[in-house]
Amino acid sequence: MRVLVAEALAQEGVARLRAVHAVDERPGLSAAELRAIIGEYDALVVRSQVQVDAALIAAGSRLQVVGRAGVGVDNVDLDAATRAGITVVNAPTGNTIAAAEHTIALLLAIARRIAPADASVRRGEWKRAQFQGVELRGRTLGIVGLGKIGMAIADRARALEMTILGVDPYVTTEQAALHGVDLVDMDALLARSHAITVHVPLTRATRGLIGTAAIAKLRRGSFVLNVARGGIVDEAAVADGLRSGHLGGAGIDVFDAEPPVGSPLLDAPNTVLTPHLGASTAEAQVAVAEEVADQVLEVLAGRSARYAVNAPLLGPEAAAAIGPYLPLAEILGRFFAQFARAGVRTLTLEVAGEPADHDAAPITAAVLRGLLEAVTTERVNLVNAGLLAKARGITVVERKTPDAGSFSALVTVSGEVDGRHVAVGGTVANGEPRLVRLNDYRLDMAPSDVMLITHHRDRPGTIGRIGGTLGAADVNISAMHLARSAPREDALMILALDDDVPDEVARAIMDHEALIDLWTIRLGGDR
Repeated sequence: MRVLVAEALAQEGVARLRAVHAVDERPGLSAAELRAIIGEYDALVVRSQVQVDAALIAAGSRLQVVGRAGVGVDNVDLDAATRAGITVVNAPTGNTIAAAEHTIALLLAIARRIAPADASVRRGEWKRAQFQGVELRGRTLGIVGLGKIGMAIADRARALEMTILGVDPYVTTEQAALHGVDLVDMDALLARSHAITVHVPLTRATRGLIGTAAIAKLRRGSFVLNVARGGIVDEAAVADGLRSGHLGGAGIDVFDAEPPVGSPLLDAPNTVLTPHLGASTAEAQVAVAEEVADQVLEVLAGRSARYAVNAPLLGPEAAAAIGPYLPLAEILGRFFAQFARAGVRTLTLEVAGEPADHDAAPITAAVLRGLLEAVTTERVNLVNAGLLAKARGITVVERKTPDAGSFSALVTVSGEVDGRHVAVGGTVANGEPRLVRLNDYRLDMAPSDVMLITHHRDRPGTIGRIGGTLGAADVNISAMHLARSAPREDALMILALDDDVPDEVARAIMDHEALIDLWTIRLGGDR
C-alpha cells in the first residue's frame, strides 16, 4: 500500500512504515496540492500543521487511515473521517517523559529565577541578591490530572523531596500512593500547594480552571505551571496575580493563541515562557513517530489500533441495533461522572431490552468515553476502553437482560461512590435520548447541555426561590422535573437550562435553607 507523510517525521517512524509499504515524504505541500494527490494513497501521516478537513478526506478515495504524530487531533475533521470509514490514530504516550521533564524544568527555572538572572548577567550586571530563589525541598506541588504525564511529574517531584498533592476523580487512593501522591479535593490542593501544574484536557469544564477565583485560594508567592493546553490557565488572571505579587511566578508553555501575540503574560513579571516545547525533545520526536507508524501499520493490516481516535465503525446490523444508543450511553457516562463527583471502583452497566441481543462493547466504550473525557487526553474507543478504565482503577461489569420493564430499551449506569449508590438511566424515544432514572427517582426528560439538580426539603416556596435566583441571574429554564419521596420530605428537582450557571449563582441557591445538595451538570460537547 502507499503511505503519504505530509509533514516532517522522525526517520525512525518513516523506516517502520517503509519496511512494509511504499512511503512518499512530501512535506510543505499546499492544501490544493495535497487534494490533487491524496487519492493515490491508502494512509496519510501528519503532525499539527496540515489541515485534514472534509475536502481533503473527500478527495482521499483510497484512504483507510490518518495518523496524527502527536496527541491533539484538532487539525483532523473526525466526523468527516468517521463518515468516510477512515480510522484516525494518534500517538498519545510518546511525549510523556518530555512533557514531565519540561514541567520540572519550568518549576526549577522559576524557583531559582534562572531567566531574569541570565538576562542580567548578559547586560553586564552582577546583582546576586536580586535573584535570590527558593528551594523546592519540603514544598508542596499540586498536580491537577494524574494521567501518564501527571504521574511522571509526581515521580520526579518525589526525587526533589517535595510533598505531592493530586486531584483526579478517576484515580484511586492506592494508585496515587504508589507515586507518592496524596489525593485531595481542588480547594485543599489550592490552599496547601506552593506550586500547581495542570495536566487535563481542554474542555468547557476545564477552560479557565486556574482563573481569578482559583488563584485567590493559592498561597501568596505560589507558582503556576501549564504544559498541557492553552486556555486551562486564564492568562489575564495569572498576569494580574503576578503583578499584584500574589503569585510568585508562572511557567507557561502553551497559550490561548499561538504564537501568543498580545498575551498579558508577555510583559508580566517573574515568568518563564516557552513556545510549546513540551514534546520537543529528540527522544520524544522519535517515540511519537514510531508510535504513530505502528498505529498506521495496524490499521493497514486490518487490525484494531489501540490509539484509534474515532470510534470504529459498526457492521450494518450492529449499527442499526446499537448505533442509536451510543449517544445516550456517552451522555449517561458524562452525567454519572459529574453527578458522582468522585471516583467509582466498580461501574455497572446494565443493557435491557432490544440492544441486549447484541454485543454491549460499543455501549460500554461510549459510557467510558463520557465518564473519562474530562480526565484523559486519549479518546476512548472500543480498543482502549477497558485498558483506560483499568488504568484508572475502574472495574466494569456488564449485565444484559431482555426485560426493560415499560421501555423497549433501557441503559443504566450505576456504582458505589464514597459509600453511596449512584445510578442514572436512559432510553431512546423517537430517535432522541431521554433520561428516565436518577438514583431511586423516576423521570422522563430530554438531556440538556446544562442541567441544574437540587436535592432539597419539600417545603412551600422552595422551587419559586430557586427559580427567582436563576431568573435574577438571567438564566432561563427550558424544562423541569420534580420527584419526591413523600409530601414534605426530600425532593429532587432537575432543571434543563438555556444558559450556564455561574458559580456565584450556584452558591446563592445552595444558601437557601431548604437545600441539601446541588449539582450543575454540563452535557454539551466539550472536546
